[in-house]
Amino acid sequence: MHNNSEGKTVTDEIVEFLDRDQDKDLLRLLTAGSVDDGKSTLIGRLLFDSKKIYEDQLVALERDNAREGHAENDTDYALLLDGLKAEREQGITIDVAYRYFSTNKRKFIIADTPGHEQYTRNMVTGASTANLSIILVDARKGIITQTKRHTFLASLLGIKHVVLAVNKMDLVEYSQEVFEVICADYKDFVTRLNIPDVHCIPMSALKGDNVVEHSERMGWYDGKTMLHFLETVHVGSDQNFIDLRYPVQYVLRPSQGYRGFAAKVASGIVRIGDELMVLPSRKKSTVTSITTYDGELGEAFPPMSVALTLADEIDISRGDMLVHPDNMPKIERHFESMLVWMSEQPMELNKQYLIKHTSSTTRARIDKIRYRIDVNTLSKSDSDAFELNDIGRTVLTTNKPLCFDSYQKNKSTGSFILIDPVSFNTVAVGMIIDRVSEESMPSRITGAETSTAAAGRSLISNGERQERLRQKGATVWIIGLHGSGKNELAYKLERELFDRGAVTVVIDGSVVRSGLSRELDYSPPDRAEHLRRVAHLCHMLNDQGLITICTFISPDEDIRRQVAEIVGPERFHLVYVDADKELCREQEPDLYRKVEEGFLQFLPGVDLPFEPPAEPEVTIVQRHGDMMDAGVLVHYLQEQGIIKQ
Repeated sequence: MHNNSEGKTVTDEIVEFLDRDQDKDLLRLLTAGSVDDGKSTLIGRLLFDSKKIYEDQLVALERDNAREGHAENDTDYALLLDGLKAEREQGITIDVAYRYFSTNKRKFIIADTPGHEQYTRNMVTGASTANLSIILVDARKGIITQTKRHTFLASLLGIKHVVLAVNKMDLVEYSQEVFEVICADYKDFVTRLNIPDVHCIPMSALKGDNVVEHSERMGWYDGKTMLHFLETVHVGSDQNFIDLRYPVQYVLRPSQGYRGFAAKVASGIVRIGDELMVLPSRKKSTVTSITTYDGELGEAFPPMSVALTLADEIDISRGDMLVHPDNMPKIERHFESMLVWMSEQPMELNKQYLIKHTSSTTRARIDKIRYRIDVNTLSKSDSDAFELNDIGRTVLTTNKPLCFDSYQKNKSTGSFILIDPVSFNTVAVGMIIDRVSEESMPSRITGAETSTAAAGRSLISNGERQERLRQKGATVWIIGLHGSGKNELAYKLERELFDRGAVTVVIDGSVVRSGLSRELDYSPPDRAEHLRRVAHLCHMLNDQGLITICTFISPDEDIRRQVAEIVGPERFHLVYVDADKELCREQEPDLYRKVEEGFLQFLPGVDLPFEPPAEPEVTIVQRHGDMMDAGVLVHYLQEQGIIKQ
């Protein structure tokens, strides 16, 4: 075998070359800009001038270039990327095109994204994993609306490095003045956004000026060429090496004596001997080994995929997260986020979507849209729902708590996707801003929920049901404070109606919370969701001719009105048990004491307002020594024609 002057064989040199290539760091970048600003041409020129095109690709480029009618010395390098037929016909980029290449210093993955506004979701997809964004502008047009839109999206997605590529300088006679005016305008705009590193490069992608080699025609520019900048920009510090976040993806049991937890290190550093806490259980243990395919390690950091073993037998499964005990993420069900809607189906407020966050999946609802952003002007406006490509600030609630950080602090634990539970299509991507305190959560039932559902085409008419059951379907909604006696009244009314032959169902708040609403707490937004579910249940039972007797505190007048709209105003009958607070406290002393001592919260009449109804159908006053009598309600139902005299 041939040896070189240093005594190394060809095999040794190949192995060394592969080792050096393996050790190169990776830069993920995307290009963005208006239509025909030259994004694909720039990437094609980078590949061509850096000699990273295979021979068959070069032959295909020459063939396609001739077919498109370009002169031999005027090669259209965009043809290297625009692979769809429609892209070549129109000379535009429609889908995200990914290209890989490497130089002696670094490896690159480039995402070429569309410039059209209707393809905003495509750019978001390409930018979701990017470290750097190249924003192209036409030197003849300067900073335009699309430039601002793409820069805003880059900022929204946490891209810290932006290169403003002022392209087509050959069409403005390589004017330094034009370049400086464009740079000044752009930097003035960027000051409003969170982008810490911005560079401007004058270039001509078509002619190759300042792409790989310095342009002799722009001697006034002494900065880096595009390729030199991409090779040297420092992105290592963009990773979060402080906050350990290890979302468990899989439990490994290859043998009886091994139980490991496999995952990608989302952020931070984990070492053998570290004490870790398991969330949400908060159990603690220490790391005994860190394993990869290549063997044992002493430590692991992002973006490494490793398996950990712990000293103690702790119940850990997919979706749990390992962290350092003194550095915890937020563990919450309510949070604000910037949401990008990616589905052609409009958003439905309060619909239960699936949310995928790290390795955890649960259900979530969108409680409120704070505002929608016009990505062209950055202006904010009210919105009832998002449609395709809409972006805005929203409030979400999940069925179970998520372990998250803000997206600005940690991309891995601050991002999520929403999935349609029927089609399983991704409908939105989100970037978490911060938790929302339960006290400030919006509590409402949205307009979409207050409209009664269209009745199914039953073969039994309402008249037939009334004749058979000798009653009308209706809902008696009994409200009052804890300890007011409303539950006693509900069950006494049930007994009275049953003895008269009526068919009734009592829906008690505590019973519903043990099943239908078991994942909800007592905060205002969850209380509203709880009542929404009950209202729809009452609507369905009333449709079948049954009388539902509901006993709920229902402290909010607006929520009660919306519940009535769901049930149907003609079938909703509000009963208020007016008991003074002293009587209520005597009936439920332990409950009131726990709230007053801070062990519980959200008790209407104590730390949460209770709004007495303005115009209830029936008011029953309860004072010391009064006996609860359901007779007045029976008489009322007879007067209303709900039951027979």
